[in-house]
Amino acid sequence: MKHSYLTILLILLFFPLTAQTTYSPETQAKIQEVENNICGPVLLNDEKPVNILDRMALYNIKGLSLAVIHDHQVVWAKGYGWADEAEQRPVTAETLFEPGSISKSLNAVGMLKLVQDGRVDLQTDINTYLKSWKFPYDSLSNGKKITLAHLLSHTAGLSVHGFPGHEIKGPVPTLLQVLDGIHPSFTPAVRSEFEPGLKYQYSGGGTSISQVMLTDIVQQPYEQWMYENVLKPIGMVHSTYAQPPAADIRSKCATAYNSDGVALDGKFHVYPEQAAAGLWMTPNDLCQYIIDMQLAYQGKASKVLNADMVKMHLTPYIDNSAAMGTFVEDHDGASYFQHSAGNDGFCGQFYGSLDGGYGVAIFLNSENGKILSEVINSVAKAYDWKNFYREPQRKTSIEVDDAILQTYEGIYRYDDTWAAVGKKDNEWHFFTPWTYARMHFTSPTSFFNLEFRAVKEFIKDEKGDIVGFTRTADGKSYPPAYKIGKPDTLQLSAALIGEIGWYLLEIKNFKTSLAYYQRGAALYPDDHNMAINLAHLYLFNGDDEKAMEIYQSHRKATLRPGFTCEDLMRDDYIYLKDKKFDLTAMDRVFEAMNIRKP
Repeated sequence: MKHSYLTILLILLFFPLTAQTTYSPETQAKIQEVENNICGPVLLNDEKPVNILDRMALYNIKGLSLAVIHDHQVVWAKGYGWADEAEQRPVTAETLFEPGSISKSLNAVGMLKLVQDGRVDLQTDINTYLKSWKFPYDSLSNGKKITLAHLLSHTAGLSVHGFPGHEIKGPVPTLLQVLDGIHPSFTPAVRSEFEPGLKYQYSGGGTSISQVMLTDIVQQPYEQWMYENVLKPIGMVHSTYAQPPAADIRSKCATAYNSDGVALDGKFHVYPEQAAAGLWMTPNDLCQYIIDMQLAYQGKASKVLNADMVKMHLTPYIDNSAAMGTFVEDHDGASYFQHSAGNDGFCGQFYGSLDGGYGVAIFLNSENGKILSEVINSVAKAYDWKNFYREPQRKTSIEVDDAILQTYEGIYRYDDTWAAVGKKDNEWHFFTPWTYARMHFTSPTSFFNLEFRAVKEFIKDEKGDIVGFTRTADGKSYPPAYKIGKPDTLQLSAALIGEIGWYLLEIKNFKTSLAYYQRGAALYPDDHNMAINLAHLYLFNGDDEKAMEIYQSHRKATLRPGFTCEDLMRDDYIYLKDKKFDLTAMDRVFEAMNIRKP
């Protein structure tokens, strides 16, 4: 249930943000300045910046927490909205979030401390230190060895970008099962995709290898060593890498919500990939780390690392922005270090200046992170960050009749990818994996999205039918996208057909999704994943008999070591359940096939 700004305001008045400081009039004025200047990079028509609670309601964000750094101090920290809406539990400055990949920054501090202590070398083969598991080199590594420096800077050439979480009731894989892609892991094995040191490629899989290195070296549980040697010394005393968090602190943990505002079953997901995604923390705690790094970069003593290690942490390595645990941005001569984050039902972002002593940390218990950059930009304006604030552009848009929009609906191909125009929850969108972007029209055929730079204009043939759209960005024209007609003659990779089919499934265009999966199954008859998706679509289109035939013939097929199509059916069931699909037909399948429901 959505609340109006007034409703939320009244709630926050009656439910004060407990344990938060009463600030001076000057700080209160700054807080209000930040809160009332929230907007995107574009202001449409007569749109004006709005209050932070209005923006949260627009994006269906349940809870938000942020802390602001000025002159190397946290000058204020505050929570907004609900940590758990059902419990009517508000976000406070002490509410713990599980935003995900910011965990990598603190993990890097821990690994660099081991380097500092002489227990590991940055440039030595990781297998020298791995004892419980060894990385299986193959020809793709081209005879070159992966080092800790590669792992921390995402230059190891490794697979697996990130990790989906697991329900707290299990089954939850061990980290070694994750690294080898063994059920109940959701992701494939972490392996080489190209030689180390060649280029940047983000890999949570690589960070997870560093977690195994640490525990093999220190012979302690990861969460224990990291708390005692990194989090506690740096001042992050409320934070924990424990997965799941201990029962006695769960009342302080925010509940996770998907982008539709639906709470995850079990309130949050569990991540055995602690180093990559498993840190529970508050923005205030994270600011202690930011400040420690800022002061150390200026020559003052860090609470954990020496000057050389801090420089490693805040200086790009091989890539022009990726350092060992952070990303460094140049804003017209002003340098900032940052990391973004996203877990199931959570997201977040932090920024810290390398000079000047300002920064921010912000967490949401939502997967919709659009507000993150908007709040950060407002903070930058209020505190006059050097060369950071970007003034929003003013653009004009018009309304387009629904009958015209229907002619644009479809799948479009361009370059090596695809896009779609469709309708979900009664709102038209432009979609490209995996972003639903609202369409803002400047004419009946021309539109732009706030999320992308390119302006698009639909192309008509001599009959007046829509056949594609042009793309122009910053005055440069790019090859046009062309609308796909019938998919039955389409020649695409299995991955692209799968992406398109799943998108159509998610917007409940079951008929068209079925056509794509039928084509995919015809092109790739040995692709068991494609077959199971085809069975799902027969089921959603009311053809239980064909669906059952496919399920039965593939149920024991192996997709990867220890993971069968039957396991995939369970995983898909969980996903579709989280998305609130009607699973009555799938319940019948599970019962008929005697498969235990997750």
